[in-house]
Amino acid sequence: MTSSTAFRTTLRRSLLAVALGTAVSGMTFSSAAVAQERELLNSSYDIARELFAAINPEFQAWWEEAHDEEVAISQSHGGSSAQARAIMQGLRADVVTFNQVTDVQVLADAGLVAEDWQDAFPNNASPYYSTTAFLVRKGNPKGIESWDDLAQEDVQIVFPNPKTSGNGRYTYLAAWGFAENEFDGDEEQIQDFMRTFLRNVAVFDTGGRGATTSFIERGIGDVLISFESEVNNIRSEYGSDDYEVVVPPVSILAEFPVAVVGENAERNGNSDLAQGYLEYLYTEEAQRQLAGFNYRVHNETVVDEFADQFPDTELFEVENVFGSWEEAMETHFEGGALLDQLQRR
Repeated sequence: MTSSTAFRTTLRRSLLAVALGTAVSGMTFSSAAVAQERELLNSSYDIARELFAAINPEFQAWWEEAHDEEVAISQSHGGSSAQARAIMQGLRADVVTFNQVTDVQVLADAGLVAEDWQDAFPNNASPYYSTTAFLVRKGNPKGIESWDDLAQEDVQIVFPNPKTSGNGRYTYLAAWGFAENEFDGDEEQIQDFMRTFLRNVAVFDTGGRGATTSFIERGIGDVLISFESEVNNIRSEYGSDDYEVVVPPVSILAEFPVAVVGENAERNGNSDLAQGYLEYLYTEEAQRQLAGFNYRVHNETVVDEFADQFPDTELFEVENVFGSWEEAMETHFEGGALLDQLQRR
């Protein structure tokens, strides 16, 4: 099954599940098999269902050839922060493949993930990355090209709630970073822009897949803001004639950190399997699959192969604008912080 076919099949199933409200507590689970001796559980972000539905069988074949052992892979999906909380509340995930550093770090702070987890794998334990992009309807009727267009009075935007979704936090911070540059750091102008931007949000879903459902299935909004990978995959699935992808000239670097949940993996007897699973994501074949799902990767051979697929854009890092993820969380997303203040005014 090709990457695009796997994406279409799984996306339609998961969008239907969200639309019908069949996911429990915002999370869905899937299992590749039940009969194998060992089973690894990967806890991942909301819109990664199709990606890992394609990668897992390839990893299973790779592992069996290398170790002469059949294994099963199960998935737990939901908002990245919700997944982290579930693990702290007892979800026995062996590995996490999240879309935000802080959601892994909270597990490290709780002693579930190694303190030096970012040194355990290359590229700060981020085997692939993306940025924030826009999906607009046919013909781009509102003329959306950059972040400032999203603050127009007649534009309705859809993206996940930054309180519950790493995807949503990246969107909020990308908009703030644009305003920081556009207004030369003038705090009053930045906050005025962000206030208008947030007023234009038609719906705050808890996760990226819910936002996709609102935009595609329910026809809400003029613009869906999500990861570049997600909006390209959606356009491929639902028709290039019906939607257009806009990658703004300036946006945020969105890393996708991974880690072994050491305590769980050891208890489950999966320490070696968990390590091997995450190492596999850095192999050339896995990097090629990731690029096929419209994620940007680090393997130079694959980067060259897919160069025409990814437009040039200036990416800024969270640390360059906000100091650190910890500072960004405290300043913008904690109770009573700037996000709450801006929405009240």
